[in-house]
Amino acid sequence: MRKVLEIALGVLFGAVVGLLIGGLLYLTTRAPSGQKVELMPSSTPEPISVYITGAVERPGVYQVPRDSRLVEVIAAAGGLLEGADITTLNLAEKVKDEQQINIPGNAEIPTPQLVIGGGGLLVTPTPPVGGLVNINTADAALLETIPGIGPTVASRIVAYREENGPFERVEDLTKVAGIGPETLEQIRPYVTVE
Repeated sequence: MRKVLEIALGVLFGAVVGLLIGGLLYLTTRAPSGQKVELMPSSTPEPISVYITGAVERPGVYQVPRDSRLVEVIAAAGGLLEGADITTLNLAEKVKDEQQINIPGNAEIPTPQLVIGGGGLLVTPTPPVGGLVNINTADAALLETIPGIGPTVASRIVAYREENGPFERVEDLTKVAGIGPETLEQIRPYVTVE
């Protein structure tokens, strides 16, 4: 009887060990459960092209980031001309690729030139309309009032000036990272070195 009990315990022990090994193999080799998750590389979306005409400083075709709003396209075009009538426009509207936008003019109600300020909203520029910003003395906040200059580029202008001395001419702005020939032409009417 003792021999039978030993055999039964051996079989039972073997079965338990076999189940444990089988369970471990199953857990390590089975297909994962749950939903498949694909990681997509984060890339900058392609810019879109928008054609703006009418009462803006520089009508034309501008490339802007996707999800840009009308107010940003107006800023890229140099801002509004005096007499622009924006009462029928939704400045917060998102623009679409290949869209044409006409900014109507209204000679009876002159509109001050507006630029994108700190919160992305249209604001009256700090310098008076027609006044030029001296790039050799302006702080970053004043430089940001120039259409086409954001906080990053404004701080780069100040840093460049501190490291290399005053700008001798407006064209020297192209030595600042983020300012190329196109941006220079956009900001040229608003800046001076005197």
